Amino acid sequence: MPPPRLPALIAGRLPFFYGWVVLGVLCCAGFSRQGPAVSTLSVFVTPLILDFGWSRTALSGAVSLGGILAAVVSPAIGPFLDRAGSRLLLSYAVLTTGAALLLLSLSNSLAMFYILLCFARMNWASPFELGIYGAVNNWFIARRQFATSVATLAQMAGLVTMPLIAQFAMLRLSWRAAWLAIGLLTLVVGFLPTVLLLVRRPEDIGLAPDGRDTPAVSQTIAAPAIADPVDADFSRAQALRMPAFWLVLAYTVLIYPIQAGISLHMAPNLNEHGITPTIVSTYSLMSAVASLACGFLPRRLPIRYPMAATGVFLTASPLLMMAIATSGEAYFAAALFGFGVGGILTLLPIAWADYFGRTHFGAIRSVALSAQVAAQAAGPLVSGALRDWTGDYQLSLALFAGLGGLSVVAALAASRPNAV
Repeated sequence: MPPPRLPALIAGRLPFFYGWVVLGVLCCAGFSRQGPAVSTLSVFVTPLILDFGWSRTALSGAVSLGGILAAVVSPAIGPFLDRAGSRLLLSYAVLTTGAALLLLSLSNSLAMFYILLCFARMNWASPFELGIYGAVNNWFIARRQFATSVATLAQMAGLVTMPLIAQFAMLRLSWRAAWLAIGLLTLVVGFLPTVLLLVRRPEDIGLAPDGRDTPAVSQTIAAPAIADPVDADFSRAQALRMPAFWLVLAYTVLIYPIQAGISLHMAPNLNEHGITPTIVSTYSLMSAVASLACGFLPRRLPIRYPMAATGVFLTASPLLMMAIATSGEAYFAAALFGFGVGGILTLLPIAWADYFGRTHFGAIRSVALSAQVAAQAAGPLVSGALRDWTGDYQLSLALFAGLGGLSVVAALAASRPNAV
């Protein structure tokens, strides 16, 4: 679809690259994305169990079903993203997610809860993910690592803020007020900037990626000077024939059950150890620190090495969580887990774009995203089911540690494909 007129008018008058405006819009959308994130949902688990008597397996099932729906729709969304760009996709995602969160305040049955949360989780896992990183990768190549870090950092800010706002509203009023608060915040922060200012590609308004045709770009918010890497350009059919695609996909499938499974159940797990669930915000804060650090990694460093390092963090953290006895140990385990999560959230979008290019990013990433969200869906469901079966989280944490170890092997084997 054609870009709105406002960006073209603004871009011609700015003393800096319009891509930084786009990045700011994506930060707003990314912040708004976090209302149905598992770390936000984790603070609702105990109040919903107390009010309705629902099991942890039932609550985890809603998260998992939303992921399955996202896995189904993602392959169709990806090609649409490549054709139309992120503006329409993200506008839809922000608007409908905000509405679903507001309506969750009226939940009075498990069926209503499932319908609304599954829809919000589907948006979270597919349209938001593809739209945000599709736009980043279209606007930045040499500065892709820095721009991805900033976009992910804004999402980490949402992961820190949304649970705190929800918890504050619960303490002062109720869990219903908490849904209202985060639903309103989603709409206020995310909708108008996305509708008015987002553009599919710099070429649509006469620019080039990274602002290379903008003389004032050196005076903008800048990443460290780096050589401009070769932008890959593979079709989806070509990518599917490459070992690199399947190795990065294997890493994704191994790592994301850990991220989602521990995130959703961290607060109730801490409660069972007699430790305050506010430690969840420590995990979110360290995710932000990791995202920021990824933005300043040397651009020439093969992406598979920092990906392997995050796998190590996500292997060690569940092992530490199995032995938590004090608040200090809980803070350390949550911080290590958060650092690993921040790493994968930042590094994987960079890896897909660097390995296969921006022309068919949506089509390629959407296939991988189906597997990713299915893996995310499995993590909370397995963790909740094992908790209900065994009476604690020890077995699920041991399983997650094993998956983390395998992810390190997959990452190290995933070399960047050669141009054809």
